[in-house]
Amino acid sequence: MSVKVMVGMSGGVDSSVAAKLLLDQGYDVTGVTLRLFDGEEDPEETTRTCCSLSDVEDARSVAYKLGFEHFVFNFKDRFREDVMQKFIDSYLAGETPNPCIECNRHIKFDKMLRRAQELGYDCIATGHYAVRELDEKTGKYVLKRPLDRSKDQTYVLYGITQYQLSKTLFPLGGYDKHTVRKIAEDAGLVNSRKPDSQDICFVPDGDYGAFISRNTDTEIKPGDFLDSSGNVIGRHRGVIHYTIGQRRGLGIALGKPAYVTDKNAANNTVTIGTEQELYKESITVKDLNFISGKCPQMPAEVTIKTRYSQSEQPAQLTPLDGGRILVKFRGSQRAPARGQAAVFYDGDIVLGGGTIE
Repeated sequence: MSVKVMVGMSGGVDSSVAAKLLLDQGYDVTGVTLRLFDGEEDPEETTRTCCSLSDVEDARSVAYKLGFEHFVFNFKDRFREDVMQKFIDSYLAGETPNPCIECNRHIKFDKMLRRAQELGYDCIATGHYAVRELDEKTGKYVLKRPLDRSKDQTYVLYGITQYQLSKTLFPLGGYDKHTVRKIAEDAGLVNSRKPDSQDICFVPDGDYGAFISRNTDTEIKPGDFLDSSGNVIGRHRGVIHYTIGQRRGLGIALGKPAYVTDKNAANNTVTIGTEQELYKESITVKDLNFISGKCPQMPAEVTIKTRYSQSEQPAQLTPLDGGRILVKFRGSQRAPARGQAAVFYDGDIVLGGGTIE
């Protein structure tokens, strides 16, 4: 009897090819698209984000073309609570959250996996660029970086548990993007040339401040811009409108390049400084997850990413009280921000990670 797999299909080319590859390998495939929120249908925006009605239609078209069933699951309530509301609360607290990580943690590898198992499926699959391998020595699964390093998505997958990884397939791990598009084109899939999603799905215009203002009862108050010495040098529009490392759109002229180096939501202040002040020698990390289920022996030498688009940097991990970790960089790191993820690697293997405190 073939293995029954439920493939999460966003409507994009990656998840569609993932489904095709599994079908070609003999799996019993069913596609599912998750309805996560009610967004406005703007034709100019629907190609930049996922979750639109047109994405559902694209996923359904691919399933019909390839000859397998397709369903739509409504997870909007859970998505609003565990992803959107956490995004809002984090920004109000002066943090810089990553909602894709929370969506993977709470929706795709929790809610979707649970639903799949309730319906009798053996596992789930997604179109993420990542590799799952079984370590014969330990009997545990490891998450590894994919062939196409330019599409590496392991940063947003660090929160997966050993059990979830054992029940998840990543068919695209050994393919590059060009080949994936060629497979889709040869198969005549409707989305073979569809652009990749670029923005946060529920903030398609990228204006986080406006989105938060519309979706909170908290009053967004202007406050003081401070220099590195704590002197008031101007007024800001509210801490939600700024991110660590931001240079453009500050609305303040200092006669030299200036960057957001700190935010203090409690005092409603935003600190402006030089680019050099963005570099940090160490950070603390909380809310840790190690994919093996076991913390590595400390102190540990690893490489680390503190933003999705940054390359890994060598660092040492040292345990702290309260289940936290001190990360000492082997060379300063630019603009690590509270609320972002710090992800630890051992070569190509993703050890795990946590939230920058």
